[in-house]
Amino acid sequence: MNNENKIIATVTDIKGHCSARHKIGDSFEISCFDSGGLCGFFYHNIFPNLSTYQFGGKYPWWNGNILNFKCPDPNNQLSLKLEKVIE
Repeated sequence: MNNENKIIATVTDIKGHCSARHKIGDSFEISCFDSGGLCGFFYHNIFPNLSTYQFGGKYPWWNGNILNFKCPDPNNQLSLKLEKVIE
């Protein structure tokens, strides 16, 4: 039985320049097994939340099927939305 959720990441904003060359509107699949092209800093930063989200867990402050994150680089901050694909 596969209890993984498919997660789609969408770039919602960029303040500065993304070193991984992401642009606003970029959308890609992301998982604990595939960084989707995120730089290591951002991927490392969201990984604990991503793994919880991907495998059906949740935290009390999460609402619905969308999570929002910001890149840890304060000078070039990318905003990312993670959304579960409900099939």
